[in-house]
Amino acid sequence: MTVAPVRTLVIDDEPLAREHLRSLLAARHDITVIGECGDGATAIARIRAESPELVLLDVQMPEGGGFDVVRGVGIDRMPAVIFVTAYDQHALAAFEVHAVDYLLKPVNRGRFARAIDRVVKLLRSPQHGEGAEKDAPHPSPHQDAPHGAAPTSGSPGATPVARVMEAIEGARPGADRLTVRVGERMLYLRMQDIDWIEASDDVARLHVGKQVFDHRITLTQLEQRLPAHTFVRVHRSAIVNVERIREFLPWFQGDWIIVLADGTRVQTGKSYRARVRELIGG
Repeated sequence: MTVAPVRTLVIDDEPLAREHLRSLLAARHDITVIGECGDGATAIARIRAESPELVLLDVQMPEGGGFDVVRGVGIDRMPAVIFVTAYDQHALAAFEVHAVDYLLKPVNRGRFARAIDRVVKLLRSPQHGEGAEKDAPHPSPHQDAPHGAAPTSGSPGATPVARVMEAIEGARPGADRLTVRVGERMLYLRMQDIDWIEASDDVARLHVGKQVFDHRITLTQLEQRLPAHTFVRVHRSAIVNVERIREFLPWFQGDWIIVLADGTRVQTGKSYRARVRELIGG
């Protein structure tokens, strides 16, 4: 079976870091490095112009960091991403923009090899139709699914990389949980335990009973991850768990005060009146 190498772009502002990554890839026949760049603005232009299938992307760089690159290209148009960085606090945010993996510097050779193996396997698996010849043997139903989960064929019309992202998202354990840093610990928080969430700049404050946990993410980013049947945004600064709603009190000019089970009151906003009306049922 002949498999086309995965076209890869290396993005890091440190020349030595780029050189190290290229050296780790040099012996692989399933990867071809099509270039490298050292800042966010150049990275966006190169991705748009050359359409790599995989990027190794640093988080903090001049002229736009890794997340700026993702926003600049657009999540739906980004190739597969492996973040390579010295900063572990960005790990959760990386997965929320559908990164395939997140590696810390200095990069461990074995860990790096496993990350590359994984993305190549996903991008070149026969069910994704990318790079495999017609006579390639088809895997068993669980052969290519990470963590033992069954693979998915992806949504109709989705690009190969988009289908890969769907497979990763579907296979990732703990999809109903949030990992929240509390001091030196990482709390594995069940989403269903959250009563409501309020925004404070770029921090989401998660109210869980009498406890409050600060989660460094915007409310809009968090809203996209929360299950829509359980959580509803009722204000530009507030999301509520519908299972915790006790009553609605009329407020001014068509807005409402939502009273939660513990007595907490959350005011609704003008832009979210339609959603609130759906909750009320009228």
